[in-house]
Amino acid sequence: MRTDQEKYCFSCGEAIFSKAEICPKCGVPQPDIVRNKTLNNRWIAAVLLCWILGVFGAHRFYLGRTGSGVLMLITIGGLGIWYLIDLILVIVGQMRDSNGQYVKAQIE
Repeated sequence: MRTDQEKYCFSCGEAIFSKAEICPKCGVPQPDIVRNKTLNNRWIAAVLLCWILGVFGAHRFYLGRTGSGVLMLITIGGLGIWYLIDLILVIVGQMRDSNGQYVKAQIE
């Protein structure tokens, strides 16, 4: 059974460490989930959610950070201060998702 720290090799199907770039069994480089378009779309969605529903923590729920999303919901975006900080962080690409990856615009 796969844990949070594991993923399956794209080529051989062996369970490997989730952040591995190359499979230790077969040596095949692992793709990054179609990174450019996926992360760019996530960035746009995160910016819009933060701008429109940021005081309720919608962007944090969207990025998988439910604990801090609940805190934002309860405190109404930290009385607006936390919301403004998050809006700036999302726009400049310094907001992280639940996997620890930055969600930022990709220039193609």
